[in-house]
Amino acid sequence: MLIRFSIENWMSFRDKVDFSMIASKERQHGERVPKLDKHRTRALPIAALYGGNASGKTNFFKALSFVKTLVVNGTRPDSLIPVDFFKLSLEGSKQPSRFEFEVLIDETIYDFRLAVTRNAILEESLTAISSSSEKVLYSRREGDIDLDKSLPDRDFFLFAFKGTRINQLFLTNSVDQNIDAFRPVYDWFKDILQLIAPDSRFEPFERFFDDGHPLYNSMNDMLCQLDTGILHLGSEDVPLDNVPIPESFKMMLKEDVKEGMAVRLPTKERLVITRENDELIAKKLISFHSREDGTSVKFDIRQESDGSQRVIDLLPAFLELAADGSKKVYIIDEIDRSLHPLLTRRLIEFYLSACSDRSRSQLLFTTHDMLLMDQELFRRDEMWVAERDLHGASSLFSFSDYKDIRYDKDILKSYLQGRFGGIPRLLTRGSCF
Repeated sequence: MLIRFSIENWMSFRDKVDFSMIASKERQHGERVPKLDKHRTRALPIAALYGGNASGKTNFFKALSFVKTLVVNGTRPDSLIPVDFFKLSLEGSKQPSRFEFEVLIDETIYDFRLAVTRNAILEESLTAISSSSEKVLYSRREGDIDLDKSLPDRDFFLFAFKGTRINQLFLTNSVDQNIDAFRPVYDWFKDILQLIAPDSRFEPFERFFDDGHPLYNSMNDMLCQLDTGILHLGSEDVPLDNVPIPESFKMMLKEDVKEGMAVRLPTKERLVITRENDELIAKKLISFHSREDGTSVKFDIRQESDGSQRVIDLLPAFLELAADGSKKVYIIDEIDRSLHPLLTRRLIEFYLSACSDRSRSQLLFTTHDMLLMDQELFRRDEMWVAERDLHGASSLFSFSDYKDIRYDKDILKSYLQGRFGGIPRLLTRGSCF
């Protein structure tokens, strides 16, 4: 679970901004708020981030994406780190961008911090927080590292650090060197934290190919419930020679794709390449609709509306979030893109109905959908607003920061009246000059 995240000197975030998933003391919807008994606190299962255009919502999403990519993919030798610092200050380019994460993995909270420039990792630390103690596993600062004395084979850790490039995270390199002590944190970024951008196609669409997948029936049932007009999804084989990819790439696939593997192709169509009985096969996602006579007819996915395609992108995420025992953390930027407000709300309600005080999955999303600003749906501490000041610097705040917001208050009306900030400042002609 994501417990806390902070940003500083990143895109529109000039000053340090904290985002917390720790629940406040309010009791509303308390039955679905997970309890972290060993840490004597509760973590929220959901958070909605509102705000005007250019307020910082997407920059918040990009910060999470940047750190995930830096941890999981690392950097190439001698390459620059793609840091995007605050550009509206003379000091922005002279200071590092800073990020802090607190994440719950099993029963331990890990505090992971880094300070980066385009040329180097200046600071990096990892702390393990149990119910009774805090232990700094390592702390790196400008070429030096301090290691916890309880770590086994500290000499090998020091050897691995000496081989860590200045533009590389020690966390990433330690995993590359088969050091397992920090792997749970690396795996959290790699496997647990999932990000869906507005224009990206969610990866596991091939689950709709496999009628043996545990979510197959649920996904197709939800497609019908959400009024997409789609009976179900499936696949059809496509001759490999008809797939619009370079011949050199086809040759690589013939060499690299092993029996049972599935490789997604970077095409507008949703295609995967698999090897079955030592033969490469291309499979394409298709949809089926009902004719007047009750028979079905297949459609190319590109013939579906943008809204239906967005539902197809998001459904695997919501079903995975709601699955028993799920520990996934999904961050969705512009969750309402191409979706009717009632459909967006239905997806969110579906997820929340599966949450309990023992849940460990989380959903964070950005949105312009004001109909979601509803205390019957969310707690006040689950609703956040991004706001940009006159100097172009973004900040974040939760509605729980306002002590005068009652449980029965129409917060949407107050928000649109500008009482909480986070709405566009619409100026008259000529007032920008």
